[in-house]
Amino acid sequence: MPKRVAVIGAGPSGLAQLRAFQSAAQNGAEIPEIVCFEKQSNWGGLWNYTWRTGVDENGEPVHCSMYRYLWSNGPKEGLEFADYSFEEHFGKQIASYPPRAVLFDYIEGRVLKADVRDWIRFSTVVRWVEYHAETGDFEVTVHDMAEDRVYRERFDNVIVASGHFSSPNVPEYPGFDQFNGRIVHAHDFRDAREFEGKDVLLVGASYSAEDIGSQCWKYGAKSITTCYRSAPMGFRWPDNWEEKPALHKVEGRTVHFADGTSKDVDAIILCTGYRHYFPFLPDDLRLKTRNRLATADLYKGVVYVHNPGLFYLGMQDQWFTFNMFDAQAWYVRDIILGRIQVPADKQVLMADVAEREAREEADDDVKYAIRYQADYVKELVAETDYPSFDIDGACEAFFEWKKHKAKDIMAFRDNCYKSVITGTMAPVHHTPWKDALDDSMDTYLRT
Repeated sequence: MPKRVAVIGAGPSGLAQLRAFQSAAQNGAEIPEIVCFEKQSNWGGLWNYTWRTGVDENGEPVHCSMYRYLWSNGPKEGLEFADYSFEEHFGKQIASYPPRAVLFDYIEGRVLKADVRDWIRFSTVVRWVEYHAETGDFEVTVHDMAEDRVYRERFDNVIVASGHFSSPNVPEYPGFDQFNGRIVHAHDFRDAREFEGKDVLLVGASYSAEDIGSQCWKYGAKSITTCYRSAPMGFRWPDNWEEKPALHKVEGRTVHFADGTSKDVDAIILCTGYRHYFPFLPDDLRLKTRNRLATADLYKGVVYVHNPGLFYLGMQDQWFTFNMFDAQAWYVRDIILGRIQVPADKQVLMADVAEREAREEADDDVKYAIRYQADYVKELVAETDYPSFDIDGACEAFFEWKKHKAKDIMAFRDNCYKSVITGTMAPVHHTPWKDALDDSMDTYLRT
């Protein structure tokens, strides 16, 4: 009887896993039966945009953390699929910072070509996963929302690819319950035009605060204030943008900061991060980690050390994204196919985790972190048949990206880079980012 493998989630990580198995089958390998469970009605994970917040059409928590007018905040040259270039998909090279709709189309194009949609059960929510030690397999309980039917199936392996940027971390500050404006977490932010003419406070000093603040600025917010706990972002912001130390309390519409200053605001956007959240897993299977490069309890960053039949994809803090998910998916595939052996000694697995954590903690420099993750991708790619690509070249694109942001945070998306897959240079986009108010694919691809 053939093995059965459950994949939880059909976002970029889950789709990478499907593509990995399809690639093996295409090359003549006998693969297990693959069943992917996806709670949304379409694939794409976070890239599958919805206007909804709170709960979806089935009453389930909304997965999407995307918003209208989102553009890639890093160069596409750092995330390009090694087996499916942007040029192959679009028939030409495109500019380096695509909007969400363009990236979704690119993600979808590869899996349409691979013809793996029939492996996915859409609108199907995983309710529980249980390991049966006596039989060495997993029982997965799911809810088919379309038919309103709950059922159970057994699998030899489970791959968790449900992401970790959909369950918001929502802090509480004194006075929030009496604030006379709007409070929203970045997860539920959908349209910067809502804040046109408003004084906006963003709590946080990382990528969400940077990008959502930039969107609000671009679409006409009156002023932007961001506040930080440890250090400011430190970019050369526009005249109507200022950075403040930590939020202390709120009184009416007045926000007070740790340095004793205050400001009246109309809205507060919490850019305070996300939690690794797996309500469908019991304690003995559930990953408990922070958003870091060396994820706790994962051998090679993917194998759950407490049960090596269980795998997690894309759980790291990310510089590399799509191509790192690919490297992980190919590696997990080859473990399941018996091409790669996982050490039987749990202490060996734990030692691998500890070594990765120690290397991550050796230096907190951004350039070090990018190199650290590049080395990780190289390590996994070297052990599989995933197409090799210029990973060092991708690092160089990231380094240039950081320089361009430091030079002009509101114009870094106007730069272009060379593809590490095809070697061709991206064209300069026809409209500067700050003036490109229409993020549709047709407008973006117009020459």
